[in-house]
Amino acid sequence: MATTTPEYFNGFGKGHLPGLVGVEILTITPEAVASRMAVRKEVMAPNGYLHAASVIALADTSCGYGCISLLPAGASGFTTVELKANFLGTARAGAILGRTTQVWDAVVTLEGSGAKIALFRCTQMVLWPR
Repeated sequence: MATTTPEYFNGFGKGHLPGLVGVEILTITPEAVASRMAVRKEVMAPNGYLHAASVIALADTSCGYGCISLLPAGASGFTTVELKANFLGTARAGAILGRTTQVWDAVVTLEGSGAKIALFRCTQMVLWPR
């Protein structure tokens, strides 16, 4: 399907927030979306660090494009209904990638009926030996 290629999504965002902040979709598969955004003055806060909203733009765009690529037949679209971010660092130069953070989701269901009893999201920081 044409709507699952990076080229499609990179063109789709032009003239909208993803294009304005420079979100670039590198790969898109049913399992993941890899994206990047160059760190430049226009996406920085006045204090000289990457603006949190720029990070959110990269993450929400990547998630949204993943959602679009997997919409069920007959669906007319989607909208973000919840968004939470844990910021573990910042940047002043270079580029940021949308595939490096470890965030795990779990759905706890009742065996037998499959009724959902809890939704869980956990952000993990990898620790390295000193």
